[in-house]
Parts: sequence; structure tokens; C-alpha cells
Amino acid sequence: MSESTISSAVANGNGGAPQVARVNEAVIRFAGNSQDGIQAIGGFLARLAGRSEQEVMTFMTIPATISGGPSIFQVRIGSGEILSAGDEADVLFAFYQHSYQDHINSVKKGGIVIIDSDHVTPNPDWEKDFRHVPIPISSRTIEAIGGTAKDKGKNLFVLGLVAKMFDLNVPKIEKLVSERFTGKDESIVKTALTAFHAGYGFSVGHLIQNFQFTEAKKKSGSQVVMNGNEALGYGLIAAGVRFGAAYPITPWSDVMELLRRELPKYGGTFVQCEDEIASVSMAIGASFAGRVAVTGSSGPGISLKTEAIGWAVMAEIPLVVVNVQRGGPSTGMPTSVEQSDLNQAVFGGHGDSPRVVLAPTNVKDCFYTAIEAVNIAKKYNVPVFILSDQAIATRIEAFEEPNLEKVCQDITPDLSPVQEYVPYSPSGVTNRVVAGTRILNGKYPIASGLEHDEMGHPGGSPKLHMQMTARRRMKLQRLAAELPTPQVYGPPEGNVLLVGWGSTLGPIREAVDRARAAGDSVSSLHIRHINPLPDGLENVFAGFNHVCVVEMNDEGLYGYGQLGGLLRARFCDPKIRGLTKTDGLTFRVREILERVKTNVATGLRKI
Repeated sequence: MSESTISSAVANGNGGAPQVARVNEAVIRFAGNSQDGIQAIGGFLARLAGRSEQEVMTFMTIPATISGGPSIFQVRIGSGEILSAGDEADVLFAFYQHSYQDHINSVKKGGIVIIDSDHVTPNPDWEKDFRHVPIPISSRTIEAIGGTAKDKGKNLFVLGLVAKMFDLNVPKIEKLVSERFTGKDESIVKTALTAFHAGYGFSVGHLIQNFQFTEAKKKSGSQVVMNGNEALGYGLIAAGVRFGAAYPITPWSDVMELLRRELPKYGGTFVQCEDEIASVSMAIGASFAGRVAVTGSSGPGISLKTEAIGWAVMAEIPLVVVNVQRGGPSTGMPTSVEQSDLNQAVFGGHGDSPRVVLAPTNVKDCFYTAIEAVNIAKKYNVPVFILSDQAIATRIEAFEEPNLEKVCQDITPDLSPVQEYVPYSPSGVTNRVVAGTRILNGKYPIASGLEHDEMGHPGGSPKLHMQMTARRRMKLQRLAAELPTPQVYGPPEGNVLLVGWGSTLGPIREAVDRARAAGDSVSSLHIRHINPLPDGLENVFAGFNHVCVVEMNDEGLYGYGQLGGLLRARFCDPKIRGLTKTDGLTFRVREILERVKTNVATGLRKI
């Protein structure tokens, strides 16, 4: 909703029923504590948008402590393209005084602030800038469903308020609520729906303006709604993965739980091991037996897996390693977003141990990146890292349903006899023959973490080590030559090129749109293939005066982040600069634009 839309809409609040305002999109933020079920409200709205052919993107923060604490969930729903979760909220629901005080600045001027008047006292100084709507949410929930269930019910009461405020499809919400509690006692579903209807039927008179979304453009097919962790898990299943092993850690654990639940349905197995070292070793063993396996963690767990991953590099075993990044180092900020494990993924191994690193850009891309990772691991017999992060992991998006008949694949190994098998020929990539295959000439190779000859037999000659080191390197060079050069978003030449990776795609592209609408010469480029880098990037960079690498990690000793360092090392180009942050939050569009203006030298064209 634009600022003018909100202002004109709430101006009708002096008597009589307000008019319904048509809006293209809305950003709604729910602020309370983790036990209030705030994430459930946002999840219901996101899934409703997906089933209504609307675009949706969410953002959430949760406390890192078991005892809980302040939490938010922000959902942006629209009839057109949604690229980010939104810089500012049109509507804030504040459950407590701290929710109100901490998040009032997230609301755009003229926005609506709905407070639980049982717990929140409004600040008179803020009432002139925002439309305050006091509603006794807690007491009305108790009144509707009884005191024992108040902490479980007020989120549904608020969902009812939102449904009334935005004229949402009530039957679809009722179905979503019923689905959420499938398998529970019937009384739980009844209580949830009672709380929802109490909120929907609450009489607010002229206090809340009613809104209605403009009709969404008809989609060519069905949409699915899920978060990034779910998309990764289902993508791995579609890719043919049937074995995984891991140890729980935030924010990776949801992928593990999904695979543990779903893999048995397809004849697969997922094992929760006693530690990270056991899990990666078990996954490597499964891959050695013939089928690409997966393990995963977050940064601290990946550190523990590193030695075994080096063995997989040396023995040339295909493996998918998922790292759902979080704030570090050490235990760091388990529930906050950061992109600080890129160097770990690319360089995190002793010796020269090249590996492939991919970074999905959004929830949809998580699904397809999982398939790509499996195929690269299988083709090049190499560990492949998938660098997700907390923002994508927990973010809910709607996207077109994949054509499962087309993308699902069977990677069951072919055990047909072969005449001979030389697994480590210095000449290049070898089609892998898995253990158990009959080799007719009787010469069976071995796998070893020791340097070896072309049959895997240990050998330590200088010439042999040079040949095998080059072989492992050349596999990635061959892959790089096959990768497509990323497409520039906006004109291929100009003043500023914003370069990003991973979950920064949406805010960066929205920043480009805003900048160009203001007459600024800005384009962007997003890199999915981090290691090896695709060919042709130097030609793209040559078309711009400034290259700003936008990433959520520290600027380092020399003023640029981790991808910035890779690009400067690769291209030796001083115009590649860093635009970094480490506050544990996703980039805001306004933040990117302001930082670009600060970083770019004055005296050039407007920006």
C-alpha cells in the first residue's frame, strides 16, 4: 500500500462505515513473543496468498534462546511481482509494550498500528504520525475460547482481524486452519476456528479501514507455497537422493526433519547420527556405494565435517553438502542471517581440495539448485556445497508448481559388467563405476585418502602428486567452461553494477528498479555459481564504472566481503568494492541505495 493510499483510507474514520480501498500489495508485521504463534499467522497468510494466485514473501526473526523472547513475522502480499519482504510495514500488530516500542519505526508514516490494549499503552508523540487502533486482543480471545487457551488462541483472533481488514477468503483460511491441525483432537480445530471467527466478527466500527487486493494476474499453472528448507528437501528427493545423514543444528534441522519423514516414502533412509563427523562419513559411504548422498549443517557443523570432505575430494566421491548459514563465528547468532561461510565452503579444507559451491537465490531456486547439485556431483565425482542461509530457510514464497514428471530423476547405479575401469586417469573426468560392479579384466581399483595412481593405489612421487592435483583442478575448470554467464538485470552498461549472491537477489533487484525510476544508471548481476565462477564475468564488469558487491558478511581487513575478495582475486579489478553488513538482518532496499550513494565516488553521473 502506498503512503497516500493509507492516508486517504484512514481519513474516512470519522463516522459511518469507511470505504473499501483497493490496494496492489500490503506489508504486515506481527510483533510479539515466540510463544504467541506469530509465525503461524504469517504462515497462514502466505499460504492463502499462494492459493489465491498472489505473490508473497515473508521475513521472520526468532530468539536464539530456548526460553523464547521477542519475535516478529513480516509478510508482503501483492497482486504483482514481489521481490522482497518490504522495507516498511503498512500495518503493525503489536502484542506487547516492547513490541510497540521496538517496531514502531518499521511502520511507514501514515501507517496503521494495531495494539493489544490489554498490554500496550500508546505513546502520544507517535499518534500524530501513525493511525493507532487499540483492540483488547488478549481479553477478547479469553472471552471467546476460555482462559486456558489464551496463549494458543490470540494469534488466530488476530488472523481473523486481518481477514476482515483485507477482505480475505474465509473458507480458504478455514481450510488452512483445519489442515494445520490435521491429526489433532477435533476440539483443537474447533477452538482454533472459534478464535478466528471471534477476531473476524469483532466490531471495530470505524477504527479499521477495510482494504481489498486488486485482482491478481491469472497464473498459467498451479502454485506451491513453502519455505527454502522445504524446497531444498523436496529438490533433493526429486534429484534422486535416497540417503542422507546429519546432526541437528539451527537453521538446517528442518531440512533434516523433512528428509527423515519423506525419504522412507520413496525407499530411502535418513539417519540422525551421533555427531557431525559420523554423519558426513556415513553419507560418503553411501555415495561410494553408488548413489549420491547428502549431509548438511550450519557453519559450526561444517567445520567438523571438513576433514572427511577432504577425503571425498581425494577419493573423488560425489557428495552434496548443504550449509544453511547463520551468524558466526562459533555459536554466533543461530537465528540470524549471515553470508559469512562462503570462504569456508570454497577454501575450507587442508591442502588443495577443490569443490563446487552453488548459492540458490530464492525459495524456488532452492528446489532446482538441489537437483543441479546432485547432477554436478554425479558427473564430476566431487563434493558440491549448497550455500543457503537463514533468510531463505525460513522465508515463505509462492512459485509455480514444478513439472515433477520432467524434473524427477532416478540415479540408481548401473551395475552392468564393464571390461575395465580406471577411475583416476590423469587425462580428465572418468565415468564412475560403483562398488559391486563386475570388472571383467579382474583389475579392481581402490579408494583412498592417500595420494594415489590412476587405479587408486597409494603413491607419493612428486610427478604423481602434480598429475593428480592437476586432475582434480581441471574437473572444476571444465565445469566452469560449461556454466552460463549470468544475465545482467537492467542495461548491460552503465555507471553502477550491483553484484550479489544468495538471498540478496530480491532487495538488489528492487533497488535497481527504484534507482532507474529515479533516473540513476544502475544494473545488477547475481552469481549462483560461486566456485568455479562462470566465464565471461570480466566482460560484464568492463561495461560499468563501479562494481559494488552486496553481501551479508564483514568488510574484512581491506574493505570488501567474501565474494568481493573472490572477484578481486580473480579479475584484479580495483573498481570492485564491497557493500557489506553484519547486523543479522536482511538488506532493505533503501539501505542498499543509501550505501551505494555513499560508496560511489562523487563527480560522476547522478547516483
